[in-house]
Amino acid sequence: MGSTFHFCSSRFSIIAIFAVILTFCTCAPKKPHAAAGSRVFTDDIGRRVEVPEKIDKLVSLAPNLTEIIFAVQGGERLVGVTTFCNYPEQALAIRKVSDTQKPNIESIVALHPQVVFVSTASQLEAFMKTLDEQGIAVFVTSPNSIEDVFKSITSIGSIIGNSEEADAVVRDLERRVSAIGRRGTRAPKVFVQIDKEALYTVGSGSYITDLIARAGGVSATAGLSTAYPKISKESALAMNPDVIIVSESDGNREPNEAFRNSPAVRNGRVYYINADLLSRPGPRVVDALEQIAEKLGGPIEGT
Repeated sequence: MGSTFHFCSSRFSIIAIFAVILTFCTCAPKKPHAAAGSRVFTDDIGRRVEVPEKIDKLVSLAPNLTEIIFAVQGGERLVGVTTFCNYPEQALAIRKVSDTQKPNIESIVALHPQVVFVSTASQLEAFMKTLDEQGIAVFVTSPNSIEDVFKSITSIGSIIGNSEEADAVVRDLERRVSAIGRRGTRAPKVFVQIDKEALYTVGSGSYITDLIARAGGVSATAGLSTAYPKISKESALAMNPDVIIVSESDGNREPNEAFRNSPAVRNGRVYYINADLLSRPGPRVVDALEQIAEKLGGPIEGT
């Protein structure tokens, strides 16, 4: 699926696991890892990542990571991003080194970044070895809840030396999350439609399942073990959701026909959330949470 999620067109970003075939081989001299003054961080897949004390060049290979870097005031250090990094507007002017499916390893190496940030919904192992040989650190994020998104923001801020800015962003987002009012006694059953025809949705491993719960609903697919499963129309029909959340993007602008007799469709409880907000686990995911909470019927206090 091509966003983080991106993560890539918005409708596919959160579910695609792309196989990247390494075709580039460089004869450039290897850049040594920083030893004196280096710092070590642990990324979301448990890797110890060594980075230099001073970082002035970054590459982001997922739209949500680009948004986080800008949010923590590190955007001026971005030298490479993906073709889908369209927010904030300044990201459009940065050199494009990937479409998230096929990173241009030669272009990345030529930019001499100290750190490349990637998402597990994008590219991973196929190019890590090459970048490591060039002394370029690769830091992987893989958030499964809104707290994990906040952790990503904090980690990225720490890595680039903007911890105070990151802490301020997280405090504000936490304030907004805590301001979401309590709902009624019955939580509506919610189906999240990521793709209309293929019927991709969200399972227990997705942070979107966490968003639904925090907004006062219960995901109809929370029991599915994978993060972004594809289900059959028969399974969708049997779910009979009270509410349908459509991650709105090209090709995903109305519910699948399997839901035509569901309570959600009969009662006009089909809601649309911009896919860039919903499918990118960065600061704007709280915008999506607030919109979902409002649509599910709970007030948002203090706004």
